[in-house]
Amino acid sequence: MTGGQVVVDEPLPLGAGGRGAADAVRFLRDCQSQALTVRWVPDDDVLPFDTGLLHHLPPPAPRTAPPGGSDGAAVWRSRYAYGLLYHRRGPDFVTVMDRRDPSASARFTIDQPSLLGAFLTVQEPTALDALDAPHREAVSLLADERLVLVTQGWAVALPPRLNRWPVPCTSV
Repeated sequence: MTGGQVVVDEPLPLGAGGRGAADAVRFLRDCQSQALTVRWVPDDDVLPFDTGLLHHLPPPAPRTAPPGGSDGAAVWRSRYAYGLLYHRRGPDFVTVMDRRDPSASARFTIDQPSLLGAFLTVQEPTALDALDAPHREAVSLLADERLVLVTQGWAVALPPRLNRWPVPCTSV
């Protein structure tokens, strides 16, 4: 890492899903939290989940599109912007702003104890089997709202906790 930029030498393991993908998403999310520029490539051109969930995270570096295929990373790069999805924490609640889809922007306040507990738990990649039934149900609800990535039995929260405000203070 130099001057606010992180260069990842090895491909991030998103293609296999599971724990590796959850760790990679957490890494990208945490870099986003610190407003770091990240240069990285995925380990596979085809990911086992909707990459639209990740358009708020630093996109992969350009590389040659697969023959006869489309470069999904190019779409990711074209849609990426800092602050498309983030969360802010208050006492006993979290507010999430989701602008990944401009036609359906949303603001969520998570204050119900099991939802809040699940959201805070999956800040770190977590095996679904390690969660009790109420937290598994809460993770499922959060995943339905596209706030948690669930991949092959692992879950990780998607919204970064930003340290730099993404919009001018006059826009709030």
